[in-house]
Amino acid sequence: MRLFVLLCSLFFVTVSLAEPTHSSPLIERPKVLFFDVNETLLDLAPMRESVGQALEGREELLPLWFSTMLHHSLVDSATKRYHDFGTIGVAALMMVAESNGIAMTEQAARQAIVTPLRSLPPHPDVKAGLQALKDAGFTLVSLTNSSRKGVATQFKNAGLTYFFERQLSVEDIRLYKPNLGAFEWALEQMGIQPEEGMLVAAHGWDVAGARAAGMQAAFVSRPGKTLYPLAIEPTLIVPDIQALADQLTAD
Repeated sequence: MRLFVLLCSLFFVTVSLAEPTHSSPLIERPKVLFFDVNETLLDLAPMRESVGQALEGREELLPLWFSTMLHHSLVDSATKRYHDFGTIGVAALMMVAESNGIAMTEQAARQAIVTPLRSLPPHPDVKAGLQALKDAGFTLVSLTNSSRKGVATQFKNAGLTYFFERQLSVEDIRLYKPNLGAFEWALEQMGIQPEEGMLVAAHGWDVAGARAAGMQAAFVSRPGKTLYPLAIEPTLIVPDIQALADQLTAD
């Protein structure tokens, strides 16, 4: 009987040690909010339509195209090569087309991506949320895999330039997010410690990178977006930018 009790005790101790523990990260007011741009702030719906047309009406292939583009940006980082994100996007779209038996020229792929990308509209919650954060004294900075020129054009057309103190692009270091080096560089640019910065993104991979770099992170749960369950959990999970402002400015 004593042996049975001992074995049971050892079993439960082992299970307790094996199971991961989850605790809510301590939230401190961040000095700088780093915003991802596409999907987090800007709505990709117009691009979904144009890319779908280029793929002969196969709009369901858009997520595959986006993940293929991200995958090969990380291939560039891993192999110490660099092509701008737009060029990788064109190559990725041609790859998806080829693998699905769709004829596509480089010119058609570029037109499907570049034209709508320049004038994506902000999500309905974005401007009011950014204004509330700015009014509360937060420093807002964009941090994107896209080029500096591309983001500047997007912000101008979307009416978002006013909100941001700086527009940071990995183009300057030729190292794509979520590589830790990209986040470390962004922190250095703003002269802050990791815990003093918060990434705001609608991508689980972005949140995973920021948290691994020691930053706080807010996951914006746009429709269809999910977290990577094996990553460090985000500091906050919010449905949109207005909700983020509500949480960070609450007394």
